[in-house]
Amino acid sequence: MNYQSIKIAALAGIAAITVTGCVTDPETGKKTISNAAIGGIIGVGGGYLLGDLIGGRSDRTEKILGAGIGAVAGAGIGHYMDQQETKLRERTAGTGIDVERQGDQLVLNMPGDVTFDFDSAVVKGEFRSTLDNVAATLVEFPNTYIDVYGHTDSKGSDSYNQGLSERRAVSVADYVAGRGVQRARVATVGYGETQLKCRPEVSEADYRCNRRVEVRIAPVTTSDVAAVN
Repeated sequence: MNYQSIKIAALAGIAAITVTGCVTDPETGKKTISNAAIGGIIGVGGGYLLGDLIGGRSDRTEKILGAGIGAVAGAGIGHYMDQQETKLRERTAGTGIDVERQGDQLVLNMPGDVTFDFDSAVVKGEFRSTLDNVAATLVEFPNTYIDVYGHTDSKGSDSYNQGLSERRAVSVADYVAGRGVQRARVATVGYGETQLKCRPEVSEADYRCNRRVEVRIAPVTTSDVAAVN
């Protein structure tokens, strides 16, 4: 089953649940249904959409609790993430960052040519104000896990691309941590060229599409806390 089929199945399962409110994208003006009424639900296809956290949920939760970070109760998760989504969309509008909602999680897609110079893992100077706004939002909503994924295109050797993707993920993580985001919340991984988003790569646009950093934001729930106590 491909991604689109799984996503449709997941949405079909969620459709039976009453959902209230909406979120307006400040860039397009488009209104989308909020997830405030379905906080904490992992329904049909939910495991696929949410996935697992880098390093495992239990280990990450223990570190977060040790840092004094709290959790969000089930019924309030959707609203909490709705608010964060709205702020992120407002603060990244027109910057090239795409904010995607996946269940009760958010994924920020940061194109590589916007974030880094070619073959570099140093955050571009002109992109830092945007990352400052992202970091400020993450600080404002502290009850979340943050996973940072580095990706490359298929140009170059596998080993080089792997290293570059890891360095870029760490660079973004270190940057937001330097702006007040607690390091215990953040984990990184590099995928090199193993997860191409645009394939086959037949144009420069395809290569640009695959050179990216993704930031996944997932709520820390009371269920997560209970599982490690």
